[in-house]
Amino acid sequence: MKTLEQFFKENPSVALGFSGGVDSSYLLYAGLKYGANIKAYHAKTAFQPEFEMEDARRMAAHLGTSMTILTKDILANPKVVANPPDRCYHCKKGIFGELQKQATADGFKVIIDGTNASDDADDRPGMKATAELSVRSPLRECGITKNEIRRLSKEAGLFTWNKPAYACLATRVPAGQPYTVELLQKVEHAEMALFKLGFTDFRVRVIGGVAKLQFPSEQMTKVVTEKSEILQVIKPHFSTILLDLEGR
Repeated sequence: MKTLEQFFKENPSVALGFSGGVDSSYLLYAGLKYGANIKAYHAKTAFQPEFEMEDARRMAAHLGTSMTILTKDILANPKVVANPPDRCYHCKKGIFGELQKQATADGFKVIIDGTNASDDADDRPGMKATAELSVRSPLRECGITKNEIRRLSKEAGLFTWNKPAYACLATRVPAGQPYTVELLQKVEHAEMALFKLGFTDFRVRVIGGVAKLQFPSEQMTKVVTEKSEILQVIKPHFSTILLDLEGR
């Protein structure tokens, strides 16, 4: 199996779909380290919270490289708005189609993403979409797992090394319930409020118009202790709030 160094030697000019998360951040670092002409493209849609874009900007600055922001009105696609079980396929097809268009105009023929060897292809309609667009996944091709990426990121001094996994806002709404900009903004604001209270690795899921809060089990004591504060910051966005006692 090839190494990342070999991958970038064979593909010295690449466009990277850059979220600012653990995987794509390490991939950007590695590309620069091995001398590739690697350009980072960050997709800004209604499904990406503001802090993800700020993390991406911060990482690009930390690595001394630039980042292009692609703004995509993902909710203009009725297939995405309807939120079918394969919504991720339609979303990724739209986002990476836009990236491909811009990258081609910028002179790049190879597009890569941060999919790693731990990601399960059988349960990822989004990976089907990127495969159809011939997007390469160097971390996966080189057999690099999530745990290895975190270890290597820590050794490289990347602040993302211990960043919790963060699925896009679209995953907070069950399949079949249509998306609206207002609903997604409510979820984003509610989650940002919980971040500010010191909670991590949680989710604010939506059932109809009800918010279901999911916290890691080790944070449940803090949840109970700070019940009043939680209600105070979530109530402006959701009138009915449920707590998932099983946790995440």
